[in-house]
Amino acid sequence: MSFSDDQLICLRFEDELGYFAKAAAPPIYETAPFFFDTYEDYAEAANNEKEHYVYSRGTNPTVQIAEQMIAALEGGADCKCFASGMAAISASLMCSLSAGDHLILVGHIYETSVSLAQYLKRFHIDYTIVHSTSTEAVADAIKSQTRAILMESPTSFTFDMVNIQELTSLSKAKGIRTIIDNSWATPLFQKPLKWGVDIVVHSASKYLGGHNDLIAGAVIASKEIINRMYAEEYELIGGSLAPFEAWLLIRGLRTLPLRMEAHQRNALLVARFLSDHPSISKVNHPGLPSHPQHKLACRQLKGYAGLFSFELKDSTYEDICRVINKLRLIRIGVSWGSMESQVISPNYGFNKQSLKKQHMPESLIRLAVGHEPAELLIQDLATALS
Repeated sequence: MSFSDDQLICLRFEDELGYFAKAAAPPIYETAPFFFDTYEDYAEAANNEKEHYVYSRGTNPTVQIAEQMIAALEGGADCKCFASGMAAISASLMCSLSAGDHLILVGHIYETSVSLAQYLKRFHIDYTIVHSTSTEAVADAIKSQTRAILMESPTSFTFDMVNIQELTSLSKAKGIRTIIDNSWATPLFQKPLKWGVDIVVHSASKYLGGHNDLIAGAVIASKEIINRMYAEEYELIGGSLAPFEAWLLIRGLRTLPLRMEAHQRNALLVARFLSDHPSISKVNHPGLPSHPQHKLACRQLKGYAGLFSFELKDSTYEDICRVINKLRLIRIGVSWGSMESQVISPNYGFNKQSLKKQHMPESLIRLAVGHEPAELLIQDLATALS
């Protein structure tokens, strides 16, 4: 695994205003408005707020540093940072869809993104969930009014792979915009823009931030798309990232390569242990040769993150509770991508019909492997599964 160029991007930042040119860490411009020497200067800046500092709901120097770093990592022309990952996904969908349009969701998508698609129906935007990740299944779901496809690769909870290059080729031929949530792989392990994806989104609360201490999102795309988004879905709706959270994000980005190496190493060791355990029926980790799309993962990914899932042979809600509640080192929590290992299941005991509708195994447990020693994580899981 090598990402030396990305390591340099993570370590360097540029202070646009030049006030702290020799500072080892970037400054926090914790301000709402910016002042001007003359009204003519203000009028000129207000006419193009994306390129000038007027009000931090629009452009802020600290936020801009984070945006430049993320755009460079993804190999994108431009980036806008949002107050959450869902704000980034919402802006991407609203920028791509209008009343009467149709959206396709591929595979197991983050459940709140599905809720957003349901919400958009009130604006006469329809959607279809394609539970398979095959390009053929997506092609069959395309309608004359389909304008966007939202995907994750690997997918949420089940970690199936989408053939990004095949899907973008299909989409471009039909004039459909593609959007991918790249939070799992990060720009270090997967660069979807090079495969033809139009918009990349991140929940920067996860690996990019990496410390469980911020909520943020990011959108990376062409200048044309970001300029259009800035004027409407960003500044108008107001889901902009605050300067202090941007500073935390920059801090996280500077250690991203080191952290992702640790996540990959630990998760593969834990996944191999679980794949040999008699209480486990299946481990969903694209880095394992047993994964049905492992060959595609090897071609498409430069590495593997710390998030995967496994399925118990005993599949009741009580079995899931029994295993999770016995864990001591691994904490129960909804997020992932941080230093601490976390666990959760989509089975809440009262949603069996919903799981069946989503094609989600009832016995599934999602594990986010952190930076604790792998042997201690394995010991914790061995005790819980005994």
